[in-house]
Amino acid sequence: MMKVVIIVSMFLPLALSSSLDHCSKCGKIEVPYPLSTSDNCGDSNYRVYCNNGTLEFLSEGNSYYKILSIDADASRFIISPPEIDRKKCSSSDLMAGGLMISESSPFNISKRNTVMLFNCPQSILSSPLNCSSNSPCREYEEQVKEGRGCRNTLCCTFLKDASMTSHRIKVRVGGCSAYTSVVDLNAEDPPTAWNYGIELQWAPPNM
Repeated sequence: MMKVVIIVSMFLPLALSSSLDHCSKCGKIEVPYPLSTSDNCGDSNYRVYCNNGTLEFLSEGNSYYKILSIDADASRFIISPPEIDRKKCSSSDLMAGGLMISESSPFNISKRNTVMLFNCPQSILSSPLNCSSNSPCREYEEQVKEGRGCRNTLCCTFLKDASMTSHRIKVRVGGCSAYTSVVDLNAEDPPTAWNYGIELQWAPPNM
């Protein structure tokens, strides 16, 4: 009898550890390891937030972005871009400076994002961005209702680089005041069929 007790006690911590690896669903979205919604599951360095059944990512600027989907095999998830005020052509995270991710966090912006900037100053024309009349942001302004408030403003498009240190999409007062993003943009598709979102990827946990 003593041997049975010892064997059970040895395996019990392993069973508990296994049960804490994955967090419970948030609404309808599975929360795979290493993402963590509490101190009792996942890896606390990969914290996301479950607020009333909505899974969200918190930026360094204290803005929450809804998580739309997660690809655990690719270590990526897509967050919703900020809303654009159509009267002012400004993003809802303008006062926070746009999307900012701590450089010490395991998250960064993936290279599959095509970012569109709106209501930009003329000085941005000296940068290596696509600000031409055939830029995808022009189609967005003309064909998508959320972008119509930005028509007749200077807009530019760029593809996020492949750097693992890509941590920011910047907007500011006096600069570009609004943005959105498309994941895996296919320019042959109409703007209404584009996959709007900002894809983030995460580095694997330290073992």
